[in-house]
Amino acid sequence: MSIPRSEHPNPQFERKNWRNLNGEWQFEIDHGGSGKARGLSREDAVLSGKITVPFCPQSRLSGVAHTDFLRCVWYRRAFVLTKEELAGDVLLHFGAVDYEAEVFVNGKTAGFHRGGYVSFALDITKLCRVGENVLTVRAADDERDPMIPRGKQSEEYFSHGCDYTRTTGIWQTVWLEFVPKTRIEKLKFYPNAEEGSVYIRAEVHGSGKLSVRAFFDGREVGFAEAPCVGTTGINLVFTEKHLWQPGEGNLYTLHFSFEEDEVKSYCGLRSLRLDGYRFLINEKSVFQRLVLDQGFYPDGIYTAPDDSELIGDIQRSMACGFNGARLHEKIFEPRFLYHADRMGYLVWGEYPNWGLDHSRSAAVFSVLPEWLEEVERDFNHPSIVGWCPFNETWDRDGRKQNDEVLRMVYLATKAADDTRPCIDTSGNYHVQTDIFDVHDYEQDPKILKERYDRLMADGTLFHFYEKRQTYRVGTPAMISEYGGIQWSDGEGWGYGNAPKTPEEFVERYRGLTEALLRNSRLFGFCYTQLTDVEQERNGLYTYDRQAKFDPNIFYEINTQRAAIEEE
Repeated sequence: MSIPRSEHPNPQFERKNWRNLNGEWQFEIDHGGSGKARGLSREDAVLSGKITVPFCPQSRLSGVAHTDFLRCVWYRRAFVLTKEELAGDVLLHFGAVDYEAEVFVNGKTAGFHRGGYVSFALDITKLCRVGENVLTVRAADDERDPMIPRGKQSEEYFSHGCDYTRTTGIWQTVWLEFVPKTRIEKLKFYPNAEEGSVYIRAEVHGSGKLSVRAFFDGREVGFAEAPCVGTTGINLVFTEKHLWQPGEGNLYTLHFSFEEDEVKSYCGLRSLRLDGYRFLINEKSVFQRLVLDQGFYPDGIYTAPDDSELIGDIQRSMACGFNGARLHEKIFEPRFLYHADRMGYLVWGEYPNWGLDHSRSAAVFSVLPEWLEEVERDFNHPSIVGWCPFNETWDRDGRKQNDEVLRMVYLATKAADDTRPCIDTSGNYHVQTDIFDVHDYEQDPKILKERYDRLMADGTLFHFYEKRQTYRVGTPAMISEYGGIQWSDGEGWGYGNAPKTPEEFVERYRGLTEALLRNSRLFGFCYTQLTDVEQERNGLYTYDRQAKFDPNIFYEINTQRAAIEEE
C-alpha cells in the first residue's frame, strides 16, 4: 500500500535514516475515556477499527469520517526493527497530535505531550527490541474546554460562522529516526545579510568536531568547523551573497557532520527591521500584500491530502498578486513553511488561541508552553517575518481579557526571538506590541479610505476600541483583516452585503485595496481570505480550490506600487 504524505516532514533537519509510519493503523473511539482501564494500552490489545494516518478521524481521507465530538481516541500499529537500527538510538517523531498525547511502546509508557499543534519527539530506544514492536497512542481532546485552545474548530455540533469541522488526534506525519549516540540535537540560524554570513548555534549529544558545508545551486560556497561539546557557535561566511527576499527564495543548502551523524538543512539570508511606519526587508521598504490562509482542506480538514496542495495554496495566492499570508488560527506544518521559504513567500506565525478563556490568569499556562515550542521549532524559517500569539481576544461571559496574560506572552516571545516583530493580539485588544494592527470589514471603499487617511493627516489611527486600547503615534500599522467579500451561490455567509454582479465584486475589491495601498503610513494589509472554508464563502477560491474570478484581475490590483514603498 502506498504511504500517504510519504515525503520527509521536516526538510530543515533531515537525516537519511528515517522511516515513515503513515498508513493504516488500528483505531478505536473511546467515548468514555476508559481505554486504559480496559487495557487498550497493552501490547496484545486489538482495537476495533482502522484509520489512515496522518488524517484525523473527522476527515474523509482517514476512512473514519466521524464528525461528532471525540473526547478520546486510540491508535495502534506494529513496526519491525533490525539489529543495525537498534545499534544507535531510536527517536519517535509526531508532527502533531491534538490535544493531549500519551504514547506507549510495547505496552510501556514512552512519554506524553500536551498541545495539539507542534511537533514532538521521544527517545524510545530502551523500550524497543529487535523484531516486531507495538506502538500505541492515546489522544484526548475537548474543544468545549475553555482552557484548551481550539483555533477554528467548532465548539458546537455543527460548523457555524467562521468555525469549522474539528480535528482530534494524529493529524501530521509519524516517523522513526535512527540516530547515532553522538549526534546533533538542535541547530539555530542567525543570518547576517550585510556581511553575507550566518551564525549557527548548535546543540549536540556527546563531543566531537562539528563541520558545515554550504551550497548554492549545487556550488560549494562556504565551509566552517569547530570542536563541540554540548553547545557551540560557528560563523559560516558565504563566498557568494544571495539574499532571500519576497518572490525570491534564495536558499543555501547546508550539510552538517558531527562524528557519524549527518544532517541536511538550509537557511536564507535576509534582515528584518521596523523603521518608523515602514517594515524593512533587507533594508528595503516592503508592503506586505497578505491573504488570510486558514489551512483547511475539504477531504483532510487540517491535513493537506498531499504535498502538492501545500505548494498549490502558495501558488494560488501568488497568482492573485499576494506576497504572503497570515497563517490564521493554526500552526502550519513544517513542509508548508519549507515551500514558503523556497518560494520567497512572507508568512506570519500565529497560535490557535480561539476557544481559550483569556480572562483567566491560568490561560498563560494553556498558551505559553506550546507557543514557545512553536517559536523554537520554526525559528530558522526565513519566510516567517513576524509572530502573533493571539487573535481577537474577545471578552468572555462579561469578563475582560487578562492584560497580563498577553503581556507575559509578548515578553516571552521577544525573549525567545528578538529578530522578528511580535503583534501581541491581532485586531484587539492590544496591550504591548511592536505593531498596531486593525481588523476592519467595512465594505464601502470611500468610508475605509476616510478612516485610514487620518493616519497620514495627523497620525491618528482609526480603530474600534478606544476605551480598551491606545494607539501611540508613530507605531507601525497594518490592516491585518479586511474585505471578506462574499461571493457564492446564495449559501453560506461573508462580511457585509454580497455584490450582485462580478463587476460589482471587482469594483469593491479594487476600491478597498487601493485605499490601503495608497496610504503612505500603512506597511501592509491582509485580505480575508484565500479560499472558502465550509460555510464561510468569502474566499477568492472555492473550498475545492477553484478560482471564482480570473486571478489576473486581483494580481493587477494587488501588485500596484504601494505609497510606503515609494518613500
